[in-house]
Amino acid sequence: MDTRQLGAFCAVVELKSFSQAAERLGVTQPAVSLQVRSLEKRLGRKLLDRSGRRVEPTEAGLALYRGAQRMLQFEEQLVEELNEGEAGELGGTLAVGASTGPGSTVVPVLLCEFQRENPGVAVSLSISDTQSVVERVGERELELGVVGAARRHRGVVFEPLFRDEVVLAIPPDHRFAGRTVTLDQLREEPLIVMQEGAGVRQVIEDELRSAGTRLKELEPRLELGLQESVKAAVVAGFGVTFISRAAIEADLAAGTLATARVKGLNPAREISLVRSAGRSPTRAAEGFVAFARVRL
Repeated sequence: MDTRQLGAFCAVVELKSFSQAAERLGVTQPAVSLQVRSLEKRLGRKLLDRSGRRVEPTEAGLALYRGAQRMLQFEEQLVEELNEGEAGELGGTLAVGASTGPGSTVVPVLLCEFQRENPGVAVSLSISDTQSVVERVGERELELGVVGAARRHRGVVFEPLFRDEVVLAIPPDHRFAGRTVTLDQLREEPLIVMQEGAGVRQVIEDELRSAGTRLKELEPRLELGLQESVKAAVVAGFGVTFISRAAIEADLAAGTLATARVKGLNPAREISLVRSAGRSPTRAAEGFVAFARVRL
């Protein structure tokens, strides 16, 4: 059976769209349509229902999808094994996504060290918010993700990787520097928050909810994207923000930022590894996970 046809069919089932499947595969929409029609003709069965707003698999299509996934995974593993060389070194590619916290600190260094020890592996890292990373792993655009919050998604599984402390970052000459302050005192300050979907923001919202309040009651003055944006605003003196401590270690050492604690709040997060549910991991992915667990 033609694995290109199966790959096109699986992409349409997963994305429920011919155009999005074509974009993922890097081909034209007519090419995807032709692959699927050829597969239906060969099998003599209608595999997709195109009558609604979204493309849905028929009963026969669902059965084929489950089997096709196994075939495509086997093909991927076989190609990887053939590329590994006689000595058994790791090879192939490893596509990893990370949210801005671990993606700007821990993950790049780990990947560089791993690639140096395994020169046959081509590594790529993409950075975005937690939700985007989870979705891309679920859609199998990325093999692994490293994120700061476990978002519900039926297409992925989460595994604990390491813990990360979340702190209140402030300018070094701020009256809060080195102190423990109350929520009422925090309300008096211009609070800068990250965008919805950011892992740190979810941690803080959950922590505040446990303390009997909500983020909007702190009246955030600025919402500025992800960690680098909020950090830059605090360094420039425009307010205070909750942020991963790992993301500001260099600033703390240089004296360009300081930290404070908020009474009743102990925000920390489990940095999680994200895998696609049901996907057989490549040896490169398994090797990186084992490598990371030893070093973290």
